[in-house]
Amino acid sequence: MALHEVDLDRDEAYDDVYSTHVSAAGLPKYRVPHLPSPPEAVYALVHDELALDGNSAQNLATFCTTWAEPQVHRLMDECLSKNMVDKDEYPQTAEIEARCVHMIADLWHSPAGRNAVGCSTTGSSEAAMLGGLALKFRWRRRRQAEGKPADRPNLVCGPVQVCWEKFARYFDVELRQVPLEPDATGLRPHQLREYVDENTIGVVGILGVTFTCDYEPIEALAAELDAIQHDTGLDIPLHVDAASGGFVAPFLQPELVWDFRVERVVSINASGHKYGMAPLGVGWAIWRTPDCLPEELVFKVDYLGGEMPTFALNFSRPGGEIVAQYYTLLRLGREGYRRVLQTCADTARALAREVERMGPFTLLYDGGTALPAVSWTLTDPDRAGFTLYQLTDELRMRGWQVPAYPLPTHRQDTVIQRVLVRHGISRDKIMLLADDLRTAVSRLTSDAPREQPAFHH
Repeated sequence: MALHEVDLDRDEAYDDVYSTHVSAAGLPKYRVPHLPSPPEAVYALVHDELALDGNSAQNLATFCTTWAEPQVHRLMDECLSKNMVDKDEYPQTAEIEARCVHMIADLWHSPAGRNAVGCSTTGSSEAAMLGGLALKFRWRRRRQAEGKPADRPNLVCGPVQVCWEKFARYFDVELRQVPLEPDATGLRPHQLREYVDENTIGVVGILGVTFTCDYEPIEALAAELDAIQHDTGLDIPLHVDAASGGFVAPFLQPELVWDFRVERVVSINASGHKYGMAPLGVGWAIWRTPDCLPEELVFKVDYLGGEMPTFALNFSRPGGEIVAQYYTLLRLGREGYRRVLQTCADTARALAREVERMGPFTLLYDGGTALPAVSWTLTDPDRAGFTLYQLTDELRMRGWQVPAYPLPTHRQDTVIQRVLVRHGISRDKIMLLADDLRTAVSRLTSDAPREQPAFHH
């Protein structure tokens, strides 16, 4: 047989993965192939394609967990076949979910104790939507009981993540986004009176603003709503979107009053897969007391021989992320979370000092009071000699993903950059980023042509 011929009848089990028929032909992209292929060869080729993605360890744009202990990987693998919705078939996984709900409710000072009500979700976006639905249903029930129209609900918030825009559009609620004031990075209490009315189902406060990473003043927002009720009779509940801060504030700012210690807070959502340090795919929604979650939203479903209550926007989903969240809560404990997050915060402040020394930047947030993060803008964009978008491109050449984007409405002329420091982002790595940032600024501000790489023969 000539060397260039391919024997389609041979057993490829002992072939090198790069000499099999699938590697020689390339991976199918638009049609399912007719024949099976050796698993190691398919794995190697798909693995090679994935290597073209950015390095998640250098992704300083994402809030999501990008590092996990080996034990988490093992638990995720063991739970690969467990469907979270089938609580009758997987009762211990369901029990672990309930334990997480109670642990997180306790972390947020739930007054309900062992009667705490909550659920896991696929992330904080779904959890936020569930919180919004509960607000809408409670408002509608009250309006109907009073014999008043309930066809024009609105939700008041500051600069929120896009999930709230989705909620408003999908569930027919007017989203009243309060524009940013000059020098403000979030909703301010005195702005509320102009936007709330009898059709307001609730106000959303953000614990960890996506754009700048600081906290909105939850306790002050609640106090203003108390004053509005005193003056007008409007009793407007407060939901806290703690997607990022819900697993930070209890450990780094335990004295900050933002959770169920604030009587007007009726529900909270958070991402387990952000600073909760669980793998991607888990969020949490917790309600103040059982009556804050309308019964008509909870379905009793007969599934594979058992009846179960469910409140979710989807149905089947894996249980591994929930089990991994439980592992992480047990593994770290309160002190472990505090140590990890304090290290992240210290690293963020170290980066802030480096950024401040570079000259052309003004810090917006230095990582000292809220999330472990840093955000900055150009002090004088017109005279800097470069844009932050160009700086982002320069950093990407070294693998760093550092986003540049404008602030929301009324401050959209201000372009900022943001770096998030998560579990697994070490001080050494951040100092390497600072070195590359300094080099990139030097390149962009230099009049000399960029030096060409040397080639050695």
